[in-house]
Amino acid sequence: MKIEIHSIEQLPEVARKLLEVFRDDRFFAFFGKMGVGKTTLIKEICATLGVEDNVCSPTFAIVNEYSDREGEPVYHFDFYRLKSVAEAYDIGYEEYFYSGCYCFTEWTEKIEELLPERYVRVEIEEREGVRILTANIKEQ
Repeated sequence: MKIEIHSIEQLPEVARKLLEVFRDDRFFAFFGKMGVGKTTLIKEICATLGVEDNVCSPTFAIVNEYSDREGEPVYHFDFYRLKSVAEAYDIGYEEYFYSGCYCFTEWTEKIEELLPERYVRVEIEEREGVRILTANIKEQ
């Protein structure tokens, strides 16, 4: 799946489309440079899931937990500040990653070796003011 995003107003539709196309998947790994819009898109996906909490990047906490409209947990990770993969073990990443709940990861390249066998890889890049989103199933 490939989408060109020309304005922030498109994000609700992009979020709906991602959740629809990958309706059976719960693990979304985001890749992209700082400032490309990973957190902003995750906020919109969470809103689409009915999250009413304040969705923000868990840069210092590493993981934030929200509740969707059904009361189910939604996990949002930011691995930017991780110094080693061991820190992901320290937070008990497996409990989150294999919970069956929605998981959204930022700075995923820092823990790529820990990703589940199947996940949605979401890459966002910026070209001349346009965001290009590519999302595909990855199976390891």
